[in-house]
Amino acid sequence: MGKGMGRRPKVDLESGVEDATLLILEWLGEQGVGAMIRVDAERMRDGQSAWTFAASGGPLNGGMRADGASVAECMGRALAQLREAGLSVPF
Repeated sequence: MGKGMGRRPKVDLESGVEDATLLILEWLGEQGVGAMIRVDAERMRDGQSAWTFAASGGPLNGGMRADGASVAECMGRALAQLREAGLSVPF
């Protein structure tokens, strides 16, 4: 199996990443990366992972997306993907 195929990174839900989310978005913008986080009320009502992080541009080769049931889960997955893509997010 290739690197990252079919595997989800382990996420530290106690890291406090949700507190740094706006700082992370601002830092990404400074690196030339367009990024956003959103919550989908319909998915939340249906009990699905309602939080989505999306980013593209700058040093990223293509776009990326991470989903989670909470802000912490979503951003934990996003940070893991950003780091795999070579961005050393300082948070």
